[in-house]
Amino acid sequence: MQEKFLGLIVKLQNDASGATAIEYGLIAAGIAVVIIGGISLAGGALTNTFNTITAAL
Repeated sequence: MQEKFLGLIVKLQNDASGATAIEYGLIAAGIAVVIIGGISLAGGALTNTFNTITAAL
C-alpha cells in the first residue's frame, strides 16, 4: 500500500501539464496588460487625430 502511495506521489511530481497551462495563462495575461496599456497611451493622440481630420472635412 505504501509503495503505491509513494509511486503516486512521484508520478504527480513529474507531471508538468498543470504548470504549462499556468505559464500560458501568465503569458496571455502579460500580453493583455501590454495591449491595454498601449491602447490607453495612444487613445488620446488618436482621438485628437480623428478630431483634426473631422474638422478638416
